[in-house]
Amino acid sequence: MLLVIDVGNTNTSLGVYRGPELVAHWRLTTNRARTVDEYGVHARNLFQLAGLDFKAIDAIAIASVVPPLNYTLKTMAETYFHLTPLFVDHTTNTGLRILYEPESDVGADRIVDAVAAINKYGAPCIIVDFGTATTFNALNSDGAYVGGLITPGIMISSDALFERTAKLPRVDIKRPQRVIGSSTITAMQSGLYYGYAGLVDGVLQKMIEEMGETPRVVATGGLAPLIATGSELIELVDDTLTLEGLRLVYERSLSPESV
Repeated sequence: MLLVIDVGNTNTSLGVYRGPELVAHWRLTTNRARTVDEYGVHARNLFQLAGLDFKAIDAIAIASVVPPLNYTLKTMAETYFHLTPLFVDHTTNTGLRILYEPESDVGADRIVDAVAAINKYGAPCIIVDFGTATTFNALNSDGAYVGGLITPGIMISSDALFERTAKLPRVDIKRPQRVIGSSTITAMQSGLYYGYAGLVDGVLQKMIEEMGETPRVVATGGLAPLIATGSELIELVDDTLTLEGLRLVYERSLSPESV
């Protein structure tokens, strides 16, 4: 079995594959202060709760955008699973042609998202990843990664609104029933939700026009299911796209012709 780990700035997602089947997956808070042993114990507990034997893991693949955690996770893999993990970056043989400059600036999550999207949905394609930052990633009809956009995530926008205003409270991110809020809280929720959905569709429309093609539009990330309901251009939501990309990249590392 394969353990895949996607380390984001806010959340860390883990998944266990038995061949091509995702048999379990979890989402945790990313904590840079967590120790090797804490990560190891967390992993073992998750396996136990899912009725899985951690000793059955024979490979680990990691996509991380938090470099300070890389050594911790490497040591955790070696200590608790007795395995050396594959860390994905722009130098990994993923089969993805990257036209971004420099290639090293493309995050591992964006790379594996692209690999999975091409495999599952074809090209051209746009991937919207709702994380700490929201990234828009474009793949042309040849399946090459041509670039994209990076915007502040909706939680960053919400936190900034709360921290930089004296009288506005912190609010939950949710879709209000009405656009015109009848209270401060519903007005803020409407502004955050519909404002962000408008940002997403506005960016997507410009990208589609510039690409001159008709790409499929796929959303992933923690808040993708919520924001996608307010978008007219997001075609589908794939919660485990990044995990699937890690599986595909790992399989390619075993046999470059397999994916």
